[in-house]
Amino acid sequence: MPVRTRFAPSPTGLLHIGSARSALFNYLFSRHHGGTYLVRIEDTDRERSTEAFTQAILDGLAWLGLSPDEPPVFQSTREARHAEVARAMLARGRAYYCYCTADELKAMREQAVAEGRPPRYDGRWRDRDPAEVPPNVPPVIRLKAPREGETVVQDLIQGEVRVRNTELDDMIILRSDGTPTYLHAVVVDDHDMAITHVIRGDDHLTNTFRQIQVYEAMGWEQPRFAHMPLIHGADGAKLSKRHGAVNLLDFRDQGYLPEAVFNYLLRLGWGHGDAEILDREEAIRLFDLDGVGRSPSRMDYVKLTQLNGVWLRRADDDRLTREVVQRLEAAGLEPAPAADRIRMLMPALKERAKTLVELAESAAFLVRRMPLEFEPKAQALLTPDNKTMLQQVSDALQDADFTPPALDATLRRYAEQAGRKLGQVAQPLRAALTGSTTSPPIDQTLAALGRDEALARIARAAA
Repeated sequence: MPVRTRFAPSPTGLLHIGSARSALFNYLFSRHHGGTYLVRIEDTDRERSTEAFTQAILDGLAWLGLSPDEPPVFQSTREARHAEVARAMLARGRAYYCYCTADELKAMREQAVAEGRPPRYDGRWRDRDPAEVPPNVPPVIRLKAPREGETVVQDLIQGEVRVRNTELDDMIILRSDGTPTYLHAVVVDDHDMAITHVIRGDDHLTNTFRQIQVYEAMGWEQPRFAHMPLIHGADGAKLSKRHGAVNLLDFRDQGYLPEAVFNYLLRLGWGHGDAEILDREEAIRLFDLDGVGRSPSRMDYVKLTQLNGVWLRRADDDRLTREVVQRLEAAGLEPAPAADRIRMLMPALKERAKTLVELAESAAFLVRRMPLEFEPKAQALLTPDNKTMLQQVSDALQDADFTPPALDATLRRYAEQAGRKLGQVAQPLRAALTGSTTSPPIDQTLAALGRDEALARIARAAA
């Protein structure tokens, strides 16, 4: 049977980085085995599910290159089918109507806790005479779960996991208002979508035992299950906002490239020898579930940032220029007229940056208007002596060819004639041109600004 995987987020919030890794592993597993990768939006929580969250999830998946092979399925559109299966289970004798009131259920839980038992439903309507049905009480439908033996999961990551059936009660599959419960709807949807492998976080492992019982009640073939450990913070606690960004689009906004996040999430809980830097094609070729570990992974933002720097240096300069222009525009600058300057200097700019935010900040001097704002260290370089020197440098540059080799030669010639080291010339000149003490090589910076802009900035700083 062809492999079919699915990623099934709930649109009650933004796409968590752990959920993004689940989507990635489903995508890679299906691609590695020549199968199909699907997305199902589990939007049955009507109070908390929103279109905005749904769109944010789909946007995040698209940004990471994980859009599904078929249009997303929305669970809320399938309630009639979920109810149909619940009634089929009734007909099979594998489910029953339960007429317990809320007060009865509350009393049942309180008694169980008082007696030191887990607060489970006691099955009082499991085999009750229909003649005892109370009037005006809308029933729920409950699964008639097996009471003997065990339910076993042959997990592709965790290995064999067992639970005694006495630890599982008769769960509700259809509420009294006719809406399905999550655990029931998931099984029906996975069956109808012909899902062969359910790959998700190990916080769903306890759900799997109940879901298997639904498969068995309907006589359906079960998918293979694989439950991956969760992602923790550096301190070993559950990953939260106090550790840093946790939502996928936050990483985008903070200037991470999708290929870097893709690469990092791939290596977060999965390994293949010493391989660290993996592109999409290599990841698809190598990925399989036997490389997924059983221990929780720890989010390392420093490592992610370093990895992003690697991918930034590999990225196409035209693409990075577009990204920088968009970020500068968002910051209120007008970069479009200077886009050629940014593109010319991009090979040097990206060598120093680790994120698109840093890259945009380092390129901002190319589009700022005079008078420049000077950083304190740059302002300190503009001493009276250095201002005089800048006037002399400006004179030397008047007739220079504004290409990096020619500019380098001109500055070296001036430094030699003035009895100065090249750095003693370059640093005040860098301050005059950028308002900062850091920039790409000074000859490339001059060339990118161009003759008119460069000489105007030098004259303004020397005045």
